[in-house]
Order: sequence, then C-alpha cells, then structure tokens
Amino acid sequence: MMPQDETFPEVEWKTSTELVPYTDAVAWMEERVTQILAGNAPEVIWLLEHPPLYTAGTSADAKDLTEPNRFPVFQAQRGGQYTYHGPGQRVIYIMLDVGKRGRDVRKFVKDLENWVIATLDEFNVKGEVRDGRVGVWVQRPDKPLSVAILQKIKLPQLEFAYVNGSAFMEFL
Repeated sequence: MMPQDETFPEVEWKTSTELVPYTDAVAWMEERVTQILAGNAPEVIWLLEHPPLYTAGTSADAKDLTEPNRFPVFQAQRGGQYTYHGPGQRVIYIMLDVGKRGRDVRKFVKDLENWVIATLDEFNVKGEVRDGRVGVWVQRPDKPLSVAILQKIKLPQLEFAYVNGSAFMEFL
C-alpha cells in the first residue's frame, strides 16, 4: 500500500496553511525533485491550496473557457483539459520515487488509487476506480479526485486535487 511501509525511507508530509501561488509551488517541487534524485532530501507529500487559477493540460482549448480572463491560466505538463484550483480545494502533490517502488508507473498509480480509496473509507466515503476513467470517483455526478502525472526522469510528481473541493471537504 502507498505511500509508505518499512521497505521505503521516511516520507515527509508538508502542509501549507496559506494559499500557495502556483508558480511558487512548481518551482519548489522542481527543486525538491532534483534534491530527491540526488539523494539530498526525502520524498515528500505536500498538502496545500492555491489562489483561484486554471491549469491547462495538453488537450486544453482556449475556447472552452467562458471567461478566459477571470483567473490566471498556467500550462501544466500533464494530459487533460482545464482544471480549476482555488481556496477551499485541497491539492496533494506527491513526490515519491517510482524507481524505488519497482519502476512500474501503472502499478504505482494503481497503488496510489488504492491508497486514496482506503483513506476515503476511513471517512465512510466509498471511492472507486471506473473503467476507462482516470482518478478515484465517489457515487456522485462529479469527480472529487483528479490525478495528473508529470514524469520527471524516474520520479513522477503526482497531483491529486479535489475537483469539487468545497463540497467534498465536508467529508474530511
């Protein structure tokens, strides 16, 4: 089970209580990944919130934004379209070395999905993986959890975001 057991070194849990600007978060993660790969810092799971913004995946089309100037838009190195991030929505950035966990990215993501489902279960929320869909879902018309993977050499940065954050936060 993810993210840690006795086989792997200690994983740092970082929680930011203030809103973290997106560019600051990306810069911090890029530096941390470099340090992790060099063996100079532990792996980390970072919980934070961003000011209102959109991230644009590789399939994002500007015409899909009804108010394109409402929030800043940042290009993200992930698949998908647009994702909103903002206050009240917890984002979890996971920087774990997949190389230390068998180098199988698909298994790694599956283990993370199972970890999220087990965590939701602790709050009496039933999560599930749905065929042909990415992420962990609950019995609602929306998706509370989104998964984006940015592969950096052998260390992916994983982003989990509660897409409908304020509605989902009532369960936590």
